Amino acid sequence: MDSSIEFRHLRYFVAVADELHFGRAAQRLQIAQPALSQQIRRLERLIGAMLFERTSRSVRLTAAGEAFLPRARDLLARLSADVTEAARVARGEAGRLDIAFISSAVSALSSALRTFTQDRPEVQVRLHEGFTSTTLDRLERGTADVGIVRDADERDGITLTPLLDEEFLAVMPSTHPLATSGTVTAAQLVSSPLVLFPPSAGPRAHARNLQPFHEALLDPQIIFEGSEWNTVLHLVAAGLGVTVAPRGATQPLPEGTVIAELADTNARSTVQLATRVGDDRPLVREFRNIVGAHPVSTDPTNVRKARRSSAAATASAVTS
Repeated sequence: MDSSIEFRHLRYFVAVADELHFGRAAQRLQIAQPALSQQIRRLERLIGAMLFERTSRSVRLTAAGEAFLPRARDLLARLSADVTEAARVARGEAGRLDIAFISSAVSALSSALRTFTQDRPEVQVRLHEGFTSTTLDRLERGTADVGIVRDADERDGITLTPLLDEEFLAVMPSTHPLATSGTVTAAQLVSSPLVLFPPSAGPRAHARNLQPFHEALLDPQIIFEGSEWNTVLHLVAAGLGVTVAPRGATQPLPEGTVIAELADTNARSTVQLATRVGDDRPLVREFRNIVGAHPVSTDPTNVRKARRSSAAATASAVTS
């Protein structure tokens, strides 16, 4: 098919095929009949086949016209649907949003995600879990539209908006000598092996976790590294060491572990929304506004509730 065939040629052809009368088709299209006849002849030249048999008394489709008609209707319908879809995407009513996030920040994500998917049921949401560093990498590569990160390092071209500020807690095996203390210090923990995530997951986040020890001029011995907080906590539950974690990362707490408040430290952890500088697409803007309107409480009870409800919100997003 010649690339010179235009959308109007298809509309004109379908109108004549429906009416089987050039005069009525011209009235329906609101163009002059000679112009319509000229455009149909042009379409036939472009295709290389007669589409209509014309006599002074009747117009009827040729075999080529009969074969071309359903295809022309399909092309018009698909183009109309594509135009409508593009307009809806432009308004933020449809499309796809890729959200990269870290598991320990799911409490900052779940309520906003539920609201977003309820307000935009035809938006396809895809979730990508990983480190803070890999989340920022996704944003830079364009494989994620927004990110939820923790204690992220500054990067050119990425805007970090604070969402939640949390204290650090000590997590110990229930058999640890300090398990019933309720409150401990870094100095009391330093003699125990430490379990933590690797620096590559996020240099600043890694440094924040070690800050309680460094404030006390202590250098803990990191024995095991886990790829995510769930792994770290289960290694602690197995009695392989202790860890220092943001409050939001300690829920749910595996069986065989206990938490204690950390005294004598100013260390805090910040959950952040990460977006590309200047990215003001409707879906990104809408999600950013919803996240901003859903502040997450640092109260432990509320954090636990948000964590428990996150699974339902995540499942809803993936299937939307």
